[in-house]
Formats: sequence, structure tokens, C-alpha cells
Amino acid sequence: MQGNRGPRQEQQNQGPPRHQNSPDEQKNATMADSNGQHTENSEASNTNSSFTIDLQSFRKPGEKAYTQRSRLFVGNLPTGVSEEEVEKLFSKYGKSSEIFIHKDRGFGFIRLESRTLAEIAKAELDDTPFRGRQLRVRFATHGAALSVKNLPQFISNELLEEAFSIFGPIERAIVIVDDRGRPTGKGIVEYAAKPAARKALDRCAEGAFLLTAFPRPVTVEPMEQFDEDEGLPEKIINKNQQYHKEREHPPRFAQPGTFEYEYAMRWKALMEMEKQQYEQVDRNIKEAQEKLEAEMEAARHEHQVMLMRQDLLRRQEELRRMEELHNQELQKRKQIELRQEEERRRREEEMRMHNEEMMRRQQEGFKGNFPENREQEMRMHVAGQGMGMNRNSMGGTPVPPGAANMPSEPAPLMVLP
Repeated sequence: MQGNRGPRQEQQNQGPPRHQNSPDEQKNATMADSNGQHTENSEASNTNSSFTIDLQSFRKPGEKAYTQRSRLFVGNLPTGVSEEEVEKLFSKYGKSSEIFIHKDRGFGFIRLESRTLAEIAKAELDDTPFRGRQLRVRFATHGAALSVKNLPQFISNELLEEAFSIFGPIERAIVIVDDRGRPTGKGIVEYAAKPAARKALDRCAEGAFLLTAFPRPVTVEPMEQFDEDEGLPEKIINKNQQYHKEREHPPRFAQPGTFEYEYAMRWKALMEMEKQQYEQVDRNIKEAQEKLEAEMEAARHEHQVMLMRQDLLRRQEELRRMEELHNQELQKRKQIELRQEEERRRREEEMRMHNEEMMRRQQEGFKGNFPENREQEMRMHVAGQGMGMNRNSMGGTPVPPGAANMPSEPAPLMVLP
């Protein structure tokens, strides 16, 4: 038995996702465990010690570590299992940053470094025996993931992350595209914590969050997550009484004329009506969108015309204000020139009056500088010349030259002007 388990164990340890065992292989493995050849703890220990994974090879460039996308749900754990045992079970896939175990209910969560390592751990450990139980490993629900709809055409992953990062740290932002790489108008935003996601939900619900010039707000909703990898295997269906009742008949086509055929056709008609109603709603929404876009384009044109008018009025007002300022500046200059002209005239008048005063003072000073004897001699000389002239005119004897110096009767003084 031990020899039969060796190849299976080596095959399990050879890296990336393995093929799921058939029910017979699982039964044989369970029987081998029940025989007591090896316990699950020793098997896990041997598995982890056989080889180690190069963690650098499973990390994409620029990929963030220990995100919600690398968080695994581990179910069907044995009662009383400890966090140390679960950490040892996943130690082969690198160091974990979060381990939570609900011992009473037999489940827990563990967060690995990268999404790739989590995928490998899920593929290798899911449905493997651990202390008498088959482990159930799934990706945990991302509680801080949001679904974004009505994205404009030219939104990229980078712009989406930049836009929603105002609400909190983001782990991943993706614009969903089709098989040809064309945007579908939908996206995914994954936050690092729930408060940031709640803030984004509330703010976008209260207001209109626009990402581009196109005035259509985006719609933000909690992301509905599905497990599309494993689905629902037969072994995990709850096989209760209702299960056995529903599974009495195998898959088949209903035969015409029977009870199940009648109601099957009625159900089919109802589903067809539902489909038609959805299609009509889609057509109505599409027509409403086209009408709204046409109205929006007309309103945008009118708004631009209004803005141009407002800009023209603003420019005219600014030009009028500049003209008023220019006129005021001209008036100020004229007033300054008038004041300068008056000042010049006043200074000229003061200079003229000053010059006249100086001339008057010079004349008065010139008269006051003559000596008294010199003034008397000049007066006597003038008087003598006058007497001589009178005698000549009357026919008298001429006065000799020295007679003027002789004493005689003083003549009356003449006042010089």
C-alpha cells in the first residue's frame, strides 16, 4: 500500500495544477489512510519537505503582494485543528500573512503572497485528505470588490485605478474587454479594505461620478462573485429527501400529450415572454439613450454658444474697462501737464518780479554811493557853465578860465534827477 501512495505523492508535488483524482482513486487513498500506513499529518509533512517552490517565479512584475485575490477559504477542517497546523500545511507555498481558523465550524482563511501561488495551493490541496477529512479549498469572497458599469469608451486600467483611488488604496482595477480586446463598458475595482469600498459605494450613489468629458456617470455596485472553476460536483450536493425526489427521473425530452409536456411548454412560453420583455426593455433603453445623447449634444452645443457669448461679453466689458482706465490716465496726464504749465508760469512771474526788484535795488544803491563834496562840485560846475552861457548871450565880457574858481555869490543848487 505504501508503494502505491509514493507515485501519487510525487505526482502531486510536481508543481502546477494537477488533474483531479477520480472517485476510485480517492476511495483507495481513503482506504490506505484507514489502514494506518501513514497519517495525513506525516503525508503533508513529507509533501512539503520534498521540494520548495521558487516564489520569485510566481510573482508577476508589478503585482501587489498579499492581496484579497490571494486569500483562500479552507473548509472541512478536522475539529480542533490549530493555526500552526494549517500554516505548516501551506508552508510550501510561501509565508502567509493571515490565518484564521474557526475550530468549532471547521473552516478557516489563509492569505498567500500572490494569486499564482494561491492557485497552485488550491489545485494541489483541494480534495486532499487531512486528518481523516477531504479538504475543500476555494478562493475566498473578495469583500471589498466593486463592479463598475457605464464606463466611457476611452477608460483604461490605469485611469480607472486613478479615478477610484480617491476613496482608498486599491489592489486591482480592471476594465473588462471582450475576446477581441474591445471594452465592454464594465470594470472591476478591488480595494484593500472594506471601508474604502463602502465609501466609494456611498459617494457614487449620492452623486454623479464622471470619469471623462462625457457627462454620463458610472454605476457602482457590490461585485457579485461566482465560482466558475469547480462548479458544483456531485459529491458535495446535500443528498436530502428533496434530492432523491428530484433525481427519480433521468434527463429526458418530455413526450407530447403528457402532463409534464403540457406544463413544460407553458414554462417555455413564460420564459419566451420573459425574453421578449427583456428585449423590449433593452430596445426602449437603447432608444432612450440615443434620444438622451442627441439632447445632450444639442445642449452641449447650446452650452458652448452660451459660454462663447459670456466670454464675448466678458471681453467687451474688459475692453470697456480698459478704455475707461485709458481715458482716466489721459485726464490725469492732462491735469499733470496743466499743473506743470501753471507752475512754469508762476515761476516765470516770480523770476520777472525778482529781476525788477533787483534792478530797482541796484538803482537805489547806485545813487547812495556818490560822496557829498563830489556832488557839490558837480552842482557848482554845472551852475558855472550855466552863468557863462547867460552872459555870452547878453553881450557881457567873457569870463576868464580861472575866474570860475574865484569866490563869488553862490548860485542856486540844481537837483539832479
